[in-house]
Amino acid sequence: MNKKFSFIILTFNEEVHLLRLLSSIRDLNAEIFILDSGSTDKTLEIAESFNAFVKINPFVNHPKQWDFAINKFNIKTPWTIALDADQIVTPELLGLLYNFNDEEYKGINGIYFNRKNYFQGKWIRFGGYYPLYLLKMFRTGIGYSDLNENMDHRFITSGKTTIWKNGHLIEENLKENDLEFWKTKHERYSDLIAIEELEKEQGLRKQTLKGNFRGNPDEQKALFKKLWLKLPLGIRPYLYFSYRIIFKLGILDGKTGFRFHYLQGLWFRLLVDKKIRALKSRL
Repeated sequence: MNKKFSFIILTFNEEVHLLRLLSSIRDLNAEIFILDSGSTDKTLEIAESFNAFVKINPFVNHPKQWDFAINKFNIKTPWTIALDADQIVTPELLGLLYNFNDEEYKGINGIYFNRKNYFQGKWIRFGGYYPLYLLKMFRTGIGYSDLNENMDHRFITSGKTTIWKNGHLIEENLKENDLEFWKTKHERYSDLIAIEELEKEQGLRKQTLKGNFRGNPDEQKALFKKLWLKLPLGIRPYLYFSYRIIFKLGILDGKTGFRFHYLQGLWFRLLVDKKIRALKSRL
């Protein structure tokens, strides 16, 4: 059994994804811990076939679900890797993990993986979506879930981090081939983000990370997020969409890519702003 790291995976009706992910990490011979939120399909059967440790916990939001997983599973390895069920470890990343030597990472508490995001079979290469670095590997007991977020989930660790630019996580949610599924999911997400942004404006919720243009990828995102909150509602989605399409060359992603940038960068952001206005009108 792998004594260097263990995997945590969140699931909910992921039979279309889970076998794909677990097969991609099988050769690492690592312990797998799965936190499920009430699947009714074959998700748990697939988990059992890979000898995964499974717990069930009702879903509130991603940050709280990750917090539960990190703290309730008895992980004994020095490193934890947290993956989403719709992700795949590429052979290149598998090689980095297979040859991972803790002695080479003294003083490092977290490792960022490079993600490739696919939408309806298309790699979203432009629009600010690649490269995109996610903190997915951290020292057990040091990395934690950022509970000040209501929808977006991120892990935070004290001390130094490093980035693996080579080797990728592939993220492709096959359920999103159905646009109605995508829209329904983002309707829920827009509620969570609208509440989060309003609570930040009211001083009821803080941003954990301080923005730093020269910091790690999450500190850089925190800087842009802080600027985003200062932009006027209803206008900022158009500014963001134009930034993605023009300045970040999203137009080069083709028809499917343009659809993604429109839905995620404009339609969704306009929906969030609409719901923020609705919440404010009730105050």
